[in-house]
Amino acid sequence: MSNSSYAAAGVDTRAGDLAVELMKSAVSKTHGPEVWGGVGGFAGLFDVSFLTKFRQPLLATSTDGVGTKVAIAQAIDKHDTIGQDLVGMVVDDIIVVGARPLFMTDYIACGKVVPERIASIVAGIARACSETGTALVGGETAEHPGLLGPDDYDVAGAATGVVEADQVLGADRVVSGDVVIAMASSGLHSNGYSLVRHILAQRGIGYTDTSADLGGMVGEVLLEPTRLYTGPLLDVINDPELAGAIHSLSHVTGGGIAANLARVLPVGSWVEVDRSTWSPAPVFRVLGDMAGSTLESAEGTWNLGVGMFAVVDAASASSVIARLATSGIPAWVTGRVSRAAHDLTGFEQGAKGVNGGAVRLVGAYAS
Repeated sequence: MSNSSYAAAGVDTRAGDLAVELMKSAVSKTHGPEVWGGVGGFAGLFDVSFLTKFRQPLLATSTDGVGTKVAIAQAIDKHDTIGQDLVGMVVDDIIVVGARPLFMTDYIACGKVVPERIASIVAGIARACSETGTALVGGETAEHPGLLGPDDYDVAGAATGVVEADQVLGADRVVSGDVVIAMASSGLHSNGYSLVRHILAQRGIGYTDTSADLGGMVGEVLLEPTRLYTGPLLDVINDPELAGAIHSLSHVTGGGIAANLARVLPVGSWVEVDRSTWSPAPVFRVLGDMAGSTLESAEGTWNLGVGMFAVVDAASASSVIARLATSGIPAWVTGRVSRAAHDLTGFEQGAKGVNGGAVRLVGAYAS
């Protein structure tokens, strides 16, 4: 098929080429000496010769998107933060097993390639990749006219990391008496936006409206980028003085607070997460008030201020919290693991195919 007939079908290959040129600089900044071939190849190449130093290297992989948060970026024509959301959703799943991320690829499907828009999205991905020590080694932008509108797009990505087999974090390391540390989120991150959009639509509130309660333009507040935990957590994991302190990690994404923590606890254990140890940010309270619902009713949808949990050795908890604070991650103790006999009525037990521990939230949120 000729270029002219492809253009007649609504696909502009020259726009795609220009988008690649515009994103080249940002992508190249994520490349270390391990990356071969630069930008534009059919496949990304990453030198893993260093794996010979591992006793038993395990590759960790994760893939995800950012859900309907992209609809808000499209509505207010702001695309420079959605890339960080993508990296957070993908790379921060890899750190959960204790793995160091190596490289990532992205995929952007759109109705029409607008080079500057694509470059802005990818620049955000590249910045977050640099922050997490991840090489952005490849990607794809696909034009889908007729399937997506001219201003519509969706983003997805996949990443690969590595961890020594005997250092994998998980429920098998957790013991009774371990402390649960909560790490603050930056806001909604990338989950529950279908509910957010429904609430706003019901109230007739537009993304370009200004809300005194939210503290600014509604769309911009809702696009607050996802906090990245990989770098600070790797600092803790690699600190000789804190070696082995972290037993398991839980990324609080789809499914909410209790269900995600339950996935990284051993069968037979339970945790009561104390709501009084933190105060959910205004964005959660305002949206809850708009919906006429309680914060507690949203615990299975929104993170409500906790983006990641760490289950740690009790003696090391204060040191882990202090180390995270030096990296700008507020953290606090919010529960303790127990295997004592207990009535588990009202607890979340197992999620997403994992037959883990039991978790419930107790008390009232701090004001």
